Amino acid sequence: MATAGEPFDGAGGLRRMRLGGNVANGLWKRRICGALMVLVMAFAIVAPVLSLAVATQAEAQERRGRTLFDLLFNRNRERAEPVEPERPRPRARRQAAPRSSSDGPDAPRVATPPPVEKSADARIVLVIGDFMAGGMAEGLEAAYAQNTGVSVVSRANGSSGFVRDDYYNWPAEIGGILDEVKPAVVAVMLGSNDRQQMAVDGQRLDLRSDPWTRNYQQRVMTLARAVRSRGLPLLWVGLPSFKSGTMSTDMLAFNDMYRAAATEVEGEFVDIWDGFVDENGAFTTVGPDMNGQRVRLRASDGINMTSAGKRKIAFYAERALERYLGSAAGTGVAALPGTGEPVGPAAPIRPSEIDRTLPIALGGPALDDGTRLMGGAKPAHEGEPETPAEKLARNGVAPEAKPGRADDFGMRRLAAQPASDDVTATTAIPSATSRQ
Repeated sequence: MATAGEPFDGAGGLRRMRLGGNVANGLWKRRICGALMVLVMAFAIVAPVLSLAVATQAEAQERRGRTLFDLLFNRNRERAEPVEPERPRPRARRQAAPRSSSDGPDAPRVATPPPVEKSADARIVLVIGDFMAGGMAEGLEAAYAQNTGVSVVSRANGSSGFVRDDYYNWPAEIGGILDEVKPAVVAVMLGSNDRQQMAVDGQRLDLRSDPWTRNYQQRVMTLARAVRSRGLPLLWVGLPSFKSGTMSTDMLAFNDMYRAAATEVEGEFVDIWDGFVDENGAFTTVGPDMNGQRVRLRASDGINMTSAGKRKIAFYAERALERYLGSAAGTGVAALPGTGEPVGPAAPIRPSEIDRTLPIALGGPALDDGTRLMGGAKPAHEGEPETPAEKLARNGVAPEAKPGRADDFGMRRLAAQPASDDVTATTAIPSATSRQ
């Protein structure tokens, strides 16, 4: 722009204005570039510090665990670093009480010591019968495993019975078994396989018909007499209930015949029926064992016994065997398994010597003359003086009390007596007038 007094040159002025604008624009560009350079240099300095801080914060956050904000908004990190869910810690299982090995596959087993060696003069319990008798023998072996004075010998035949004497004839075989084993007592459990027809003289007799029952009773009685003819104690263990209702009904009829035969030959019948039914008298697979614990007693087929069931049958037999084995049974009879202490034959108990004393009254020998029986004192009119007890009972005269005893009222008697030279004034109890 032209100043005052200077001629205006339009073209030149326009050129000067453009040059001035270019200069100003260049100045602003240099300033902007300088600022950008400063920012770049600052970023280059600050970036390592920021990255270190971010890494430190991320590490601290990993230690603390992810926050709810990270879970909701930090999706990229969630995809890049999936977080494995925390697995729940296994709870400590409560250790169950030791139970029978037949209660289940996972039931803990109770460690039992190995059986002890039997003594040379051990008394033998012979067990005969079918598969039920075999289970009872297993239970008895466990019961007397730590008893050196009792040995259990099993001659059970699982498929035998009284009906199929063509397969195994118990009345004919029992004599040879007794000669071989030489038992002290014989335990029988037989009949679970006998629910079938019986062949007699070429005829087939139906189960529990009159001819069938007569022949069956005869065979049962023959076996019982064969044992008792040797002078051996006979222990006939009855049959339990079964899952089949008709089978249980037949077992009840069989038990009546076994009971009658054992009673006739002066043997003993052991009834185990109540131990394998519920409170309503119906068949049950579970129930209390010999220790009162509720366990499985029967197998799933409703016929066979579990280990606990076999031990329970033996428990019933043990109580009866104790009477026949005597001191040989010792404390092994009906003892809990797994005690770990061998039990030998019990020594005979000698009665302790008791010193005979004369009967005396409650008051003591000084009151009723301990040299004579109570009531044996002679009356006074016969010449002998009355005892203190007789004086008290007949005349109401009590004996003199000993000094210091509860019935000694010497202080009161002393107060009632007049004062003398031997009794000071402080000894007597003051009277009412003197206190006034």
